[in-house]
Amino acid sequence: MIPVTSFAGKTVAVFGLGGSGLASCHALKAGGAEVIAGDDGAERLAEAAKAGFVTADLRTVNWSRFAALILTPGAPLTHPAPHWSVLAARSAGVEVIGDIELFCRERKRHAPDAPFVAITGTNGKSTTTALIAHLMRVAGYDTQMGGNIGTAILSLEPPRKGRVHVIEMSSYQIDLTPSLDPTVGILINVSEDHIDRHGTLEHYAAVKERLVAGVQSQGTAIIGVDDIWCRAAADRIEQAGKRVVRVSVKNPLPDGLFVDHETIWRASGGARSEIARIGGIGSLRGLHNAQNAACASACALALGVPGEVLQKGLRSFPGLAHRMEQV
Repeated sequence: MIPVTSFAGKTVAVFGLGGSGLASCHALKAGGAEVIAGDDGAERLAEAAKAGFVTADLRTVNWSRFAALILTPGAPLTHPAPHWSVLAARSAGVEVIGDIELFCRERKRHAPDAPFVAITGTNGKSTTTALIAHLMRVAGYDTQMGGNIGTAILSLEPPRKGRVHVIEMSSYQIDLTPSLDPTVGILINVSEDHIDRHGTLEHYAAVKERLVAGVQSQGTAIIGVDDIWCRAAADRIEQAGKRVVRVSVKNPLPDGLFVDHETIWRASGGARSEIARIGGIGSLRGLHNAQNAACASACALALGVPGEVLQKGLRSFPGLAHRMEQV
């Protein structure tokens, strides 16, 4: 668990008591905060009360006592309308954030140099996250994997030097993480999805872009440039002075990583060099998995993983259950 010390001595509301919400309650309490937990479901309220937390109907409480609202990603922040708890918090001047924001603040306070990889994209997030975590473990890193892939981020071990956190993030989670600052940020692709929660494709793409726009000044933004949204994002982030690695599985690039004949190549200054071969790897079949593998490889290289270790890791990747799984 990662104790959240940034709210020590303060009272915090937590709405949504699923896996990440309950983990947030435990982490906040461990860091010295008073937690008031709320949920629309009686069973989850009972579970939180059984775990020792004060529960309440947050519709009836005095919101001026709260330092923050920790909101479940499942509750809308903007579209089609803000959740009632968001409106209540905003009317009282209370900030609305998520559990990954709590992680970012703890990392900044205690271990700002600890490697933090954040991954998003319309498709391929989970496979790319699992592959990066696998590659880092093969390379000998103490690796913590979580976020949207299943394990609540605050249930992981705390950030520290030599320990890398590999975190999958949905657009909903990005929305709730205003100080998102990964060492390596990855935007795999953008296509139409979740418009019911973001209103327009433009807004959805802008939220996704925030993950890579927030990379630390000495960090790396890795962006798949096979769609118009990501190509534009890569240009904007590079113009802002960040290091950008472009990735393509459709066309050779003059600079960046691309896939050609089941081989990942790195291009720089008109020359290209072979990074790894992905032909014959059952868990990485298909063009979509070539994109995932190329993005993961770019991340491993950015974190200093040697080429031979990278190739070994790609070949030993077991894949995820029900994803291109042979039966």
